[in-house]
Amino acid sequence: MKFDVIITISLKSGMLNPEARAIQHALSNLGFETEYLKTADVFEIGLDASDIGSAQKKAEEMCERLLANPVIHSYSVEVK
Repeated sequence: MKFDVIITISLKSGMLNPEARAIQHALSNLGFETEYLKTADVFEIGLDASDIGSAQKKAEEMCERLLANPVIHSYSVEVK
């Protein structure tokens, strides 16, 4: 079966995020005050798997082996 997988990877709380800080500063300069701003990377992946559980497991393995650094990142996986 074919599954659409959406993986979202973000920095864990407390990690420095210079990209988010720069965006928040730019928004402030434009008159948009924000309490906080976070960034994330989103990957949309098409997978072949026997069932939804297998697709979930494959996506999590992708995160753990390549897409995310478990020391500084957290991730979520959504299988459709």
